[in-house]
Amino acid sequence: MKIDLKGYDLIIPVFNEGKKIIKLIEYITLSSKFLKNIYICYDYNEDSSIFEIKKSKFVNKKNIILLKNNNLGPCEAIKTGFKNSKSKAVIIYPADDFYNGLLLDEMYKLSLNGYDVVCPSRFIKGGTIKNCPLIKYLILKIVAITLFYFTNLNIKDPTNGFRLFSKNLLKKINVDSTQGFAYSLEILIKAKRLKLNIAEIPSTWIERKSGKSNFKLLKWSGAYLKWYFLAFFSFIL
Repeated sequence: MKIDLKGYDLIIPVFNEGKKIIKLIEYITLSSKFLKNIYICYDYNEDSSIFEIKKSKFVNKKNIILLKNNNLGPCEAIKTGFKNSKSKAVIIYPADDFYNGLLLDEMYKLSLNGYDVVCPSRFIKGGTIKNCPLIKYLILKIVAITLFYFTNLNIKDPTNGFRLFSKNLLKKINVDSTQGFAYSLEILIKAKRLKLNIAEIPSTWIERKSGKSNFKLLKWSGAYLKWYFLAFFSFIL
């Protein structure tokens, strides 16, 4: 298959990642051949991630683009990245993920083969989830099982925020979510409604031990529940 060398864009929402963001950029650029731009999306000018980038060797790299979010939170960061990306494919990548870099080119190649959504999955054969708190794991698993067996999504890890979306898809929909990572389930539902091609591949997720996670399960539960229940009626959305 001939590879489009124009490549894909990467969106990384950050929240005080400190020096780890430099290590992540180095890791990603070494892992991927087809990476075009990296959009670092942040809430506050005082974010330590931005401070570290501005004093690093990446400060003058044209493909490392700092974007201040229009509103606060990871969902708004993703939407800011969407608005600025000009590539035919965009991947949302977690700021603490140092183990899925080799999946990026694989995901991009799938997009070139006609897939509008590529879903790295923790719950299919070959997928891994580690160090996840028990309650959080049970919620993720229950949601995954019920949506797989009782809706037409046919995806075993519907809530993972690590995703590839085509520009073709993003031009056809509006992202209504404003909290957390609910955008992931929302866009998946809307892509299914449009009868677009969706692929799922195994991935690894290791809950961060160092640093503070910005994942707010209770605060964001309403946003997730909305799309969870709508998924049962996705065929008429």
